[in-house]
Amino acid sequence: MRKTETTNIDRLVVLYDGACPLCRREIGIYRDLTPDRPIEFCDVSDHTKALPTGSTREQLLARFHVEHSDGRLENGADAFISLWERLPYWRWLARVGRLPGVAGVMEIAYRGFLRIRPMIQRWMAKRQ
Repeated sequence: MRKTETTNIDRLVVLYDGACPLCRREIGIYRDLTPDRPIEFCDVSDHTKALPTGSTREQLLARFHVEHSDGRLENGADAFISLWERLPYWRWLARVGRLPGVAGVMEIAYRGFLRIRPMIQRWMAKRQ
């Protein structure tokens, strides 16, 4: 497991693409909330940041990931659910996501979003 700023046993590291305007906006929403357990945010587009063992920058930039304190990586819908469980106003969505079959549907929707993400990124970059 890599060393992080947070030493709490129950921390969650959110690995996000800080070069993506859409991602930055979403992470900004999450950062403004007070989690019930520690969350650290790591911009993996910053080449000075250490990456979780066994992962590549390209892999982490392609999909949303979180790293648990035990070194376990989650991505896609499961990663969002793990993050939302810690955040006020989002916990209800995590509870829904933990219902049988729902995470699978969320994953399919996320994969669909990933196909149009470059188009949305270009549109947002023009607007900034």
